[in-house]
Amino acid sequence: MALIHFDNENFDDLTKKGTVVVDFFATWCGPCKMLSPIIEELGESLDDITFIKIDVDKHEDLARRFGVMSIPTLVFFKDGKEVKKHIGFISKNDLKGTIEKI
Repeated sequence: MALIHFDNENFDDLTKKGTVVVDFFATWCGPCKMLSPIIEELGESLDDITFIKIDVDKHEDLARRFGVMSIPTLVFFKDGKEVKKHIGFISKNDLKGTIEKI
């Protein structure tokens, strides 16, 4: 559906409907750089899923709110509720499989 680079929008509005995958990342993080093209590719190919990328250095408040202690961290939402969290790099196939289970 969409790939959103979060920047001062209302986070709760973005995650309240449908399936949303939030990628907490930092520009200096090696595993985050490896995950980024996977997120971008899936963001373009999965029409019913919204992907949001949040730079933890710019949005420490959101990282704290969701208990992000390591990056990358993916937080999965279904209709506004957190349903799963994954810490660390994940392959494209594993990420797609996790999304399909949700």
